[in-house]
Amino acid sequence: MEQYFLEGKYCDIPGLCNVATIEEIIDQGYSLNPGRYVGVTEKEEEDFVFSEKMHELNEELERLNAEAHGLEVRIAENVVKMLGEGLNE
Repeated sequence: MEQYFLEGKYCDIPGLCNVATIEEIIDQGYSLNPGRYVGVTEKEEEDFVFSEKMHELNEELERLNAEAHGLEVRIAENVVKMLGEGLNE
């Protein structure tokens, strides 16, 4: 919390804390729900093109799916080998 309250002094921080006035509380129908007063933090602007990022993620997903399928095949082959060896004993 020290990063927010430099020098140990309070200040309103969107999404974290806010000192509400009596008038604000009355305007909110005496609701003390923190979301009515604190709000949300500002989003940082994202530095990428959405369609490019989705393309990259889709390529990675396809690669991982192919790898998973290869592992499934190897596991199935190993199970068949183990069962076949078990029958010969």
